[in-house]
Amino acid sequence: MPKLASSGFVQGAGFLAACVLLWEVAVRLLGVREFLFPAPSTIIMEILNYPGFFARNALYTLLVTLVGFAIALSLGVALAVGIVYSRLLENTLYSLLVALNSIPKVALAPLFVIWLGTEMAPKIAIAVTIAIFAIVVDTVLGLRSVDPETLNMARAARANEWQILRKIRFPSALPSLFAGMKVAISFALVGALVGEFVAGSQGLGHAILLAQGMFDTPRVFASIVILGLMGTILFYLVDALERYMLPWHASHRGARMAM
Repeated sequence: MPKLASSGFVQGAGFLAACVLLWEVAVRLLGVREFLFPAPSTIIMEILNYPGFFARNALYTLLVTLVGFAIALSLGVALAVGIVYSRLLENTLYSLLVALNSIPKVALAPLFVIWLGTEMAPKIAIAVTIAIFAIVVDTVLGLRSVDPETLNMARAARANEWQILRKIRFPSALPSLFAGMKVAISFALVGALVGEFVAGSQGLGHAILLAQGMFDTPRVFASIVILGLMGTILFYLVDALERYMLPWHASHRGARMAM
């Protein structure tokens, strides 16, 4: 099984390397100017020439992302439980979340800056606002997907609602929760970037804005590459946690069979 998994990783890495090589060759052969579309080698040299700059800004963006994701996860699970157990919250709060999710978060970002200032707080708030909806929706779905017969048997055994939630509903909702988490971690990164675009003095979003103003395209691409790597790593960390906690789930069994 580990050999099959490593084989899949090698195939993915090989495909990515081929794409990068094709990009490099195409830029060199076509003579594309650096400020329009830099070659991968130019982007790599940009990162290697300024490692401290990129590391400092990447760590700031990562911190905002992780804090926003943690708050969205905690608050989202709590709201989902309230929505499942309260008809009033379902009719009011759930509708409010749907309406809030339909508003472009770039339009809300200036309000967060006015309310919370220009430091880290508004960026975290934007990350939470973008990430929380996926967690709430998927957790509500999971909590409601329990077999009614199982709930009836638990109540017949005189289990209270807290016991049913802790021992039946929540474990059954974990696959849906992890699905929401994998979406939310990417959304939290997007939220952090939006906050840095609107009011940032640090972070990769701020670095992109500064580079854009100076037409420093290699720095823009370098920041985008780091953001892509960061988002990919965060996604697969959540996926690895899901595989560790839910090895029995059908999705993982299917993936193992496919490999």
